[in-house]
Amino acid sequence: MTDKSQHLLVGIDLGTSQSAISTSDGDRKVVDSYVGWPVDAVARKILKKEVLFGTDAVENRTMLEVHRPLERGLLKEGSDKDQQAIRELLAHLLELAGADEVRKKGGKVRAVVGVPAEALRVNKQHVRQAMRGLVDGLIIVSEPFAVAYGLDALLHAMVVDVGAGTTDFCVMKGRYPTEEDQRTLTNAGDWVDEQLHTLLAERHPGISVSIHTVRDWKEKHSFIGEESGPITVSVPIAGRPSEIDITEEVRQACESLGPPVAEAMLDLVASVESEYQDKVRHNVILAGGTSRMPGFGAYLERAMDEYGGGKVKVVKDPIYVGADGGLALAQDAPTSDWEKLPD
Repeated sequence: MTDKSQHLLVGIDLGTSQSAISTSDGDRKVVDSYVGWPVDAVARKILKKEVLFGTDAVENRTMLEVHRPLERGLLKEGSDKDQQAIRELLAHLLELAGADEVRKKGGKVRAVVGVPAEALRVNKQHVRQAMRGLVDGLIIVSEPFAVAYGLDALLHAMVVDVGAGTTDFCVMKGRYPTEEDQRTLTNAGDWVDEQLHTLLAERHPGISVSIHTVRDWKEKHSFIGEESGPITVSVPIAGRPSEIDITEEVRQACESLGPPVAEAMLDLVASVESEYQDKVRHNVILAGGTSRMPGFGAYLERAMDEYGGGKVKVVKDPIYVGADGGLALAQDAPTSDWEKLPD
């Protein structure tokens, strides 16, 4: 099954901030979920590319029409460019994984694509359309389910997948999850970035900083609980380079994420049959890029104290755990589970 001349299986984690792919040949790639096209002939002459992805798109954004095709967990609708962007992003991931060569040699490519839980419900058809002509077989699942499958956490477990656009919750009951088994919040990494950006503007009038820079600061310095030390950054204020302490702003922005996530987690636990609730509380898995925030897992554990206690395990590899789970599902899926896609 892993012979590229015959068959290639892939798991794709299609995320708001980052998208990752894992293949049955052992390849793993990750790309920031940005797609950009040169805005004019001058930009094309400088860049010498028709389309840019990931950090290349962000770093060259002044010359590009940049699209981030997933927003708050949903594929953007109403824009041909956004639809094109999601297809370009998926095609780029598959190309990085060698899928094009497999198909050129007459082999088959089958993909399990994990998407935010709300996108699975609302935008499944758009994902299907974007994958037409790129793969021969397709299964679309929610990202938290893909995480659970890859970790073999399929019974009496809950995945809390805190990404950029959404926080997705999925309780596992030994079968494919239903809509009732899942929850979605738009309080996630991007939301924290917005809170931090607003706090900085309020407390430092005249500050000039992009959301991309604020996101970088959050990625480097985020925490819930006790900070390891003061957080100072250099930023223009009224055009002059200035050193400022942003420790309190980072604390407030990050800690604002805790209550809504804890509330949704506990609400979903309460929906589980009473005799299984204790098992689920003691088998909570924290995944997604924002799971790396120091102190987040401990915060969620404390939130469960008055309900009988609980245990939160933070995944070791949040970048690839969803894609690896998709690949594991692809390797196990019977023929009847695969949807054939025409070219």
